[in-house]
Amino acid sequence: MGRVLIAGTASLLICIFLSPKFIAFIREREFGQHIREEGPQGHHTKAGTPTMGGLIIFTAVSLPFLILTNYDWQAIGVFGTAIACALIGFLDDYTKIVRRRSLGLRGRTKLLATIAISIGLWLCATRGAGLEETLRLRVVDAQVDLGIFYPVFIYLVVAGTTSGVNLTDGLDGLAAGCSAIVLLAYIGITFITTGQTELTLLAGCLVGACVGFLWFNSFPANIFMGDTGSLGIGGAIAGLAVMTKTEVLLVILGGIFVMETLSVAIQVFAFQTFRRRVFLMAPIHHHFEMRGWSETKIILRFWIIASVCAAVGFTIYQQSIR
Repeated sequence: MGRVLIAGTASLLICIFLSPKFIAFIREREFGQHIREEGPQGHHTKAGTPTMGGLIIFTAVSLPFLILTNYDWQAIGVFGTAIACALIGFLDDYTKIVRRRSLGLRGRTKLLATIAISIGLWLCATRGAGLEETLRLRVVDAQVDLGIFYPVFIYLVVAGTTSGVNLTDGLDGLAAGCSAIVLLAYIGITFITTGQTELTLLAGCLVGACVGFLWFNSFPANIFMGDTGSLGIGGAIAGLAVMTKTEVLLVILGGIFVMETLSVAIQVFAFQTFRRRVFLMAPIHHHFEMRGWSETKIILRFWIIASVCAAVGFTIYQQSIR
């Protein structure tokens, strides 16, 4: 664990020391966040806040990881997935900034890119790391052979996780804090699994970077992670789930992301079917904002929910390997 602690601390310090200069650089070029007109009124004061903080996060992750890792297929597969997803997010953020609107890359472009990333992750997991194309149901201790449908399943995991983290990134520090909690659970999961120490190292770097970023991203935020950060972190969590065979368990481990995604799905379905809204606004954290909850109260309570979900998921995993 010494190597993991060194890497995680290095990521944290890199994030803390580089962020002020990066924030000043972004401010000089007026690369600020665009706020949707239909969003909560309190968010309009955040317009112009520097974004693309994901660049700092993944710089802080990459340097110690690439220096200390032994470059095994599992860790490189997860790292590559995270970087590729972060690249999609960067292009999305840059497009929004240049066009000065809330819409970024076309949906078709994101879809094709996500499919390509999922295929790459599948090849790293099965051809490189030699993992079986099976679905592990840890609650009932059973396996399902997916065969040719396994790449499709990996796509669903990657697309679902990146979307979940992206939807959660709507309040200052919410996504970074929740992601750090889920990734902390993956440090435990990979550490107690023989032969996955490189994944522990990567998860440690990600936790350190998320915590370091929170120094500037906590309410009131001096910088946002943008899609660069949320998609990249989502890709990392999805990759960790695939390499540890916890894709189904991720529904519990990342319960907060599932809750945010479901709130949007329910809202869209209810409105299109019945022309009625279940929530005042979706994702669900905006619902509580509309009900008058302070931003800090929502963030802290969601962190608590994320911690409970991660703890329950980790406990289930630990019991399943005995």
